Amino acid sequence: MQAILILAHKNIEQVTKLALNLHTSFEIYIHFDKTMLISKKYENILNSNHIHYISKIDVHWGSWSIGAATVLLMKEALKNPQIDYMHVISGQDWLTDTPANIYSRFIDDNHIYMTYSKARDVKKSGEPIIWWQKYYFNYDTVNRRSTFGKFYHRGLLLIQTLFRVNKFKKLGIYLEIYSGENWVDMPRDAVEYCINYLASHPNLLKMLQTGCFSDEFWMQTILCNSPKFKQRIVKNHHRYIKWEKQHGSYPAILDISDFNNIIKGDYIFARKFDDPYSNDLITQLNRNNK
Repeated sequence: MQAILILAHKNIEQVTKLALNLHTSFEIYIHFDKTMLISKKYENILNSNHIHYISKIDVHWGSWSIGAATVLLMKEALKNPQIDYMHVISGQDWLTDTPANIYSRFIDDNHIYMTYSKARDVKKSGEPIIWWQKYYFNYDTVNRRSTFGKFYHRGLLLIQTLFRVNKFKKLGIYLEIYSGENWVDMPRDAVEYCINYLASHPNLLKMLQTGCFSDEFWMQTILCNSPKFKQRIVKNHHRYIKWEKQHGSYPAILDISDFNNIIKGDYIFARKFDDPYSNDLITQLNRNNK
């Protein structure tokens, strides 16, 4: 049995349709951002279809809260001993193949599908992303996306660089730090290893809780530092993501113009989908997947 873990923060109608579509082949577990309102109508739909959902964490962009929500979903799915494979997606994903075909390609598959790079080798927006774990941040309380948050972030980087802050040394962390995307597909034993490692290494958890964009570091750092699991990683998560600005969003909110690129590739999911820009694309993908 395989499970889909969905991290959702908006558009309950779209998330529900996604879950119902996938539920034909998968067990579904959803974490709704604590700020989302879930009406009785959608509670009844989810409950009547035996779709598991929780809403415990107020998710903030740039903070560990996204990773914490992922951990919660994994723990929920692990309660079912029959689940042997898990897929992490967002509530703004849509499937690019039929649920049955997606399910079948991971039967008896022992590989982990995950992007990763050594953090010390990567820069984003001119910043070495190793700083995002080496320094201290508090984006559960400060809005990183606000104008103030942007200046605040630059100030934190400048001050901590000047004072030569090294959180790794203070916490006794001597691992190679890796980063990648939060969207992964992995077998049960890899999920169990991640959860158990985090529970038994409070220093690593502290690093993540006081880091920036830590959801993009935790699984990669844990698994890539294990020779046993690293050799099973395939650096391809089969997600279509358009790394351009479109409809006011980066990565892009997809629309019907992206259809041909999606169906030409070896993808199982695409993101991001948002009403109303993506409605025609969702309709066309559904027709193509029949």
